[in-house]
Formats: sequence, structure tokens, C-alpha cells
Amino acid sequence: HKLVAWWYQRRVHGILKRIMEKRVFNFSAGPCCLPMEVLKEAHDDMFNYKGTGMSIMEMSHRNKEYAKVWNNARDGFRKLLGIPAEYQIFFMQGGASLQFSGVPMNLLGEKKSANFLVTGVWSDKAATEAANLCKVNRVWTEPPKQYYNIIGEDKWKIDPEAAYFHYCSNETINGLTYYDFPYSAVPATMPIVCDMSSEFCSRPIDVTKYGLIFAGAQKNCGPAGNTVVIVRKDLIKKEKIMKITPSIMNFEEVNKASEQMLNTPGTWSVYVTGLYVNYMNKFGLKHFEDLAIARSKLLYDAIDSSSGYYINKIDPKFRSRQNVVFQMAKGEAAEKKFFAEAEKAGLIDVSGHRSVGGLRASLYNAMPIEGVEALTKFMKKFMDENKQTLSTFTSLPGFLKKKKKKK
Repeated sequence: HKLVAWWYQRRVHGILKRIMEKRVFNFSAGPCCLPMEVLKEAHDDMFNYKGTGMSIMEMSHRNKEYAKVWNNARDGFRKLLGIPAEYQIFFMQGGASLQFSGVPMNLLGEKKSANFLVTGVWSDKAATEAANLCKVNRVWTEPPKQYYNIIGEDKWKIDPEAAYFHYCSNETINGLTYYDFPYSAVPATMPIVCDMSSEFCSRPIDVTKYGLIFAGAQKNCGPAGNTVVIVRKDLIKKEKIMKITPSIMNFEEVNKASEQMLNTPGTWSVYVTGLYVNYMNKFGLKHFEDLAIARSKLLYDAIDSSSGYYINKIDPKFRSRQNVVFQMAKGEAAEKKFFAEAEKAGLIDVSGHRSVGGLRASLYNAMPIEGVEALTKFMKKFMDENKQTLSTFTSLPGFLKKKKKKK
């Protein structure tokens, strides 16, 4: 038996070594790259989970063994984020986008409106979806066509009678983050709802500042198929929930279910999310914040030092550490060439979102610093091989334009 076990371990080691040699650097905005330690454990459990004789994917969600998997993931998040007992954790399906309807359905109550701070594509989608259910008050009353910064709270127009205040802390498509949200600008009795999808678990947060947090796991803490909802328990009330709310979106119904598992969940995605959270708990969120700062600085420095060859238009204080968006002065044709050649170099999915174009590198928790180093090295090489005069480029935002010295 020892000989068989030794042979098996050697074979697995050899397989993983060959896999690592062929792995690329995945800059996709989601699903994200995953730590090799997590992938290896998932690989080992694929065929026979902990000696049960079946794969975790075959296991009933009502199985006692799976209950341990489910609670491991929830307990892991509670430890990682410091979630107090007065908050409930739900694992739901439908992605974060389903919560664009789910949140108003569960929180409106007798209220007729909700406040939305729209700072990019995803908060705009959330506001548009909520408008099917209530009056949406966009607190930034005159938003720009392109979001390069965020308006100060002194200019917000808040509806004091609204049920809640919604914002997106990191706009995945637009590439900007609200690092220092002014909580005191929102009425004290009004729950703050935050879509944290693409920066969730990338830095420490104070959960008690929020009434509800939701996030798709597929950015920083797991595979696609699992949405984490963290909600203050006093907000889970029958009288707040709209009658049209489907049971699988009804927080009260989900909360009453055994293990808060109303129907069959995405068992595999919750399992891998639990592995990832265990991995992160070994280091703590400050560790991952430091990595995010180091990765993003490396890439932004490469952009800013390119003499305008690569351009990031976001106000530096709002630049995202998770989703670095940039354009090329040479335009769309050059960007397509960059994307194609980057892919050949093993730098995958650096194209911008189809709605805005350009280029984008997502630097989530599992992205090794070597990946960013490889990307910046490629950027320098591409620039050296494709140089041209950039004097015709005039679309930089004001804060990035260099003022001409007076003679």
C-alpha cells in the first residue's frame, strides 16, 4: 500500500509539474485565476472526497459531509472578514446581477424609493434594474459620459425617505474604486448596500458599516456559480419583502431553511470557495491588500512611464487595484494587435470590456506578481517594436495633461 501511495503521489506531482509548465497568466475579469494550492486540493478530492467513495460534485447537498463543506465556507468568511453574529451569510445563485432585483425586493418594505450612487457600468445596471420595482434616486444628478473620478458627497442629492443607499465599491469595467466611502454622508438609519463583487476579500473592511453586502465569488475568492450575500439580521423581515419576490430570492425564506439552504446550491462552487477562503485565512486580508497594492503599482508605473503610449484616464486616487483599464494612443487597431500578441505570449484576456473597448488587466488575489512582471515586460517590448509619434493624441483628461511652461 505504501508503494502504491508513493507511486500515486509521484504521478500526481509529475502531472502538476507539467500543468504548471503550460499554465498561462490569466488576466480575465472573471472567472478569476485560482491559487495552485486550491486547485491541487480540489483535484485530489475530485474522484473520492475524503474517503466517501464519491466526488464532491456527486454528493447530495443534504449529505452530512456536504453540510461540513457548506459551513466551512461560511465560517471561513466570518473569520476572514470579521463578520459579527448579527449578520447572516447566504450563498445564492444567479450571480451578483440577480441581487440588482433581489435587494429592492427584500429591503423596500413600505418605502417607494432607493438611493443609487452611479459611478460606472455595474452601478448603472443595478439602478436600471431596481427602477422596475421602485423609484430610483440617482444621487449624482449630472453624471459624466465617462467615469474617470467620483463626485464629492457634498454634491449628492439624497432622498431621505428612501429605503436604502446602494453603491458599487469597485467598477470592474470602468476601472475605478471608492476606497474611502463617506458613511456619515448617508442618514444613520438608512442601510448602506454595497456591490463589492470585484474587490470582495481583497482588503479589510468594517462589515458593520453596511446593512447588506453582496459579491460574486468568481473574482477574488472562488469559481463562478456562488454569490455571497451578507445581510444584517434585523433587515430580514417579512413586512419588508415584496409579495412578488420568488422564494429562492426571499431572504426570510432562505433564512428559515435548514443551513440557509432553500434549494440545491452550486455545490462544487461553494466547495472550491471554501478551499479558497481557508487559503486566505492563512495570511489575512492585509496580506492580500499589500499584494494588490504592489501588483497594481507595478502596472500603473509601466503605463505612466510610457510617455503617453499607454494611457489610464482614471483620477489616480480612484484607480482600481483589481481592474486596471488602459488604452493605446495608436488606437483600436494597435490594441487588437497587442491583445493577439499578448495571448501568444501566455498573457490571456487583456482586452477591455466590449462596452468600452481598450485593454484591461484584472489583478485578483491569486495573480502572482510574476504575472504582472511578465505583462509589463511585454508592454515595454511591444512599445519598442511599434513606436510612432504621439503628438496627435489629445483625449487625456485634464488632470493628466502636462501644462506648457510659459516662455
